[in-house]
Amino acid sequence: MADLSEEENLLRLQKGRELFNKKCDFVLSVANLRQLPADDKEEIAFAGRSNVGKSSLINALFGQKKLAKTSSTPGRTQQLNYFNLADKIYIVDLPGYGFAKAPKDIVKNWQKLINTYLVGRANLRRVFLLIDSRHGVKKIDEEIMDMLDKAAVTYQIVLTKIDKISAKELDFVVKDTNDKIAKHTAAHILVLKTSSEKNLYLDELKAEVAELI
Repeated sequence: MADLSEEENLLRLQKGRELFNKKCDFVLSVANLRQLPADDKEEIAFAGRSNVGKSSLINALFGQKKLAKTSSTPGRTQQLNYFNLADKIYIVDLPGYGFAKAPKDIVKNWQKLINTYLVGRANLRRVFLLIDSRHGVKKIDEEIMDMLDKAAVTYQIVLTKIDKISAKELDFVVKDTNDKIAKHTAAHILVLKTSSEKNLYLDELKAEVAELI
């Protein structure tokens, strides 16, 4: 963070690490909004195109391999998967949007579930919107961003798989992403970069979550 001293930033990062070292349990999978848990805890959600790496990132944040289910088949996550972190905050793994290997009526139901959840969940503090750094922000991502703007839900872009591209390519993607979020009212100005495979910059994301509690 540019406006923090080195000491303040180190403390910020340490608080994030301490939070994610605490116990995190799977709570339930939500197929319809009647199944949502009580809103007595703040929530953060991870969203993104199918196969962007949401589950892999959640696992990497906790240093686990099987906390969130991963799959090479896009669209496998079909429900809202809830995790309870330290009994302080819910982490929600949302179904991937875009391509999904499922019948159209099921895909439509997923989309309706996500849209209704994002608009109506009062305790949702932030959506971390994952973007594959190899592809950048696509039209379907901007459609989700427009929806979040209209719902006044704060969201923050997280670039994934940065180990798969060169530093020059990453600089271009970051600049292009910054140009795009400047046009969106609910977007957080700080773009995060991550690699689940190489465990790069995960502490920054952890710190962002810790600051929301």
